[in-house]
Amino acid sequence: MKVVWKLVVTGLALLILPLLSATPEARAEITESHDIREWQFRWEPTPSFGPGVDPKGITDQWVSADKDTPVPDIPHKFSAAWIKFDLPKPDQAAWKQPGLFIDKLYGHHIVIYAGDRVLFESSRPYSYDVYKLALPLDRDDLGETVYVLVETLSDRIGLHQTIKLADYERTLPGFFKNDLFDMMLGGSLVFFSVIMLICSLILKKSLLSKWLSLSIVILTIGVLIVTYSPFVYTFLGKYGQLSLTLFDLALFIFLPTLTFFIEKALESSCQSLLSRYRKLLVAYSCCCLICMLLNELTNAKYIKVYYFVTVTLLGYVMLVQFIILITTTVIRAFKGNKDAVIMSTGFAVFAATGIGELIWFYVRSKNYELFFWKWGVICFVVAFIIILARQFARDHERVVNYTKELELYNNRLQKHEKMEIISELAASVAHEVRNPLQVTRGFLQLLSKRAENSEKTYMNLALVELDRASDIITDFLTFAKPQLDDIKVLNLSEEFKHIVGILAPMAHLQGGEIRLHIPEHLYIRGNSAKFKQAFVNIIKNSIEALEREGLIEIQARTERETIIVHVRDNGQGMEDEELSRLGEPYFSSKTKGTGLGLMVTFRIIEVMQGKIEFKSEKGIGTEAIIRFPSVAIDSE
Repeated sequence: MKVVWKLVVTGLALLILPLLSATPEARAEITESHDIREWQFRWEPTPSFGPGVDPKGITDQWVSADKDTPVPDIPHKFSAAWIKFDLPKPDQAAWKQPGLFIDKLYGHHIVIYAGDRVLFESSRPYSYDVYKLALPLDRDDLGETVYVLVETLSDRIGLHQTIKLADYERTLPGFFKNDLFDMMLGGSLVFFSVIMLICSLILKKSLLSKWLSLSIVILTIGVLIVTYSPFVYTFLGKYGQLSLTLFDLALFIFLPTLTFFIEKALESSCQSLLSRYRKLLVAYSCCCLICMLLNELTNAKYIKVYYFVTVTLLGYVMLVQFIILITTTVIRAFKGNKDAVIMSTGFAVFAATGIGELIWFYVRSKNYELFFWKWGVICFVVAFIIILARQFARDHERVVNYTKELELYNNRLQKHEKMEIISELAASVAHEVRNPLQVTRGFLQLLSKRAENSEKTYMNLALVELDRASDIITDFLTFAKPQLDDIKVLNLSEEFKHIVGILAPMAHLQGGEIRLHIPEHLYIRGNSAKFKQAFVNIIKNSIEALEREGLIEIQARTERETIIVHVRDNGQGMEDEELSRLGEPYFSSKTKGTGLGLMVTFRIIEVMQGKIEFKSEKGIGTEAIIRFPSVAIDSE
């Protein structure tokens, strides 16, 4: 992290120091420029681009124009025009190397004259019609009139921005700075998408469609940004046709893929509006591809048709698409879909810039170059990445939860198998041991009647231990075969009053108190004796855990069709390890405990179709939460 901060600080220093180190004179020289805000315009019915053209001989039909009123509508059968403007005189400019900077000039075939000299000439056989020119001038050119002959194959032509004159060498880097940024931004997105496509080789099929569609969306956006920039057509003009073809292909792929990704991200049905419009976009993209192939095979013979389908009509298609996508995501967002909220936020920024610029594009009669959409795209892509990351996180969470549930299930299965083995063993041992114990107890009682007083003490001690062994055997039998012979509807309030009546004296001896909060209308189905046995074990354990002035609270409530009983004490509490082992055979936190009491309790509650869980904190206390199916007394 420290290295990253050092790199950031170093980068900022490298950007700021050159500006700080420049002298006031240098900064003034950098910013000193001359703007040409007005020019003259004339339609040309028969343009001639060969040698011998004398623009100075054209003297009639010139119309004044400026940035706000650049060009009137193109008349029928006209496709060319002349533009002229005057350069400042040499005594009005102190540049060592003057330069002419035209930010936006529409046309396909352009010739620029400075006086009698041809300053620039270019012809593009493809549909991209935006020229961004930085032309070096001689000082002898200052004071001359510049003539620009423009021919277009589209429906826009001429100058639409202020013309700037400034020092050529100092102004040139800043003039193309935004275009270089476009190249870096687009290249970064392309690189990022390629990495994503490579990573798709190791993804599961369930995530593949979303991942691939997002990768293609980012890839096409990167290609669009790179190939939309005038930088490619200005400095790599020989690759202009390839760049334009890539731009069109990326745009035709982007539209349906974007809709497909949003459709998958929002999990829309196949009959939704998104799905239907996506199919329409696929058909439209195929139509655009056919027009593009036709335009290529005929050497741009049908470029006007191609321009109408892929530029004019495309704008309306995108407007409708943005409206549908915004409406869909906003509706999902209002329904509480968090992914839709994130998507609608990112998409709102993208759509706001996109729709705003498209509207302005048509308001300006298509004489506007889209710029702010790139920043909307960045927000859009970031929102998509966040959504996909959230889905990955959810899938990971599902895997983790599934693993925990599987582990819990395996533990329960092992515990159940262990219990089955122990119950079978306990039943067989209990039956074999109980009869000899009863016989032994009977003989000890007979012997104790004839024994001396000193011997009776030992006889009574033996009888107590035999009774304790008999109770353990009874617990074994209850655990092995906890059948509920007499099943009936039990009133919880009455059952607990009886239990508390039995255990209250024991609690008082421990210095504790039992508080009962059970409504009168709660009923469950079960065996009264077994129910009492289970809760006597639970409450007895709570009493034995009390210290000094202890408190045991017994509460019950109804939740839907379930009755939940809480037995809470403020005793010693247990560690997590002890808590996890409750109910295991022969585990007890008491020195003389066998663990059979809670084991039997778990078994009884299970047979009564209930569930039991414990919560405890060392030094705070323990809470037992038992759930039983509720019974409506009216049904009985």
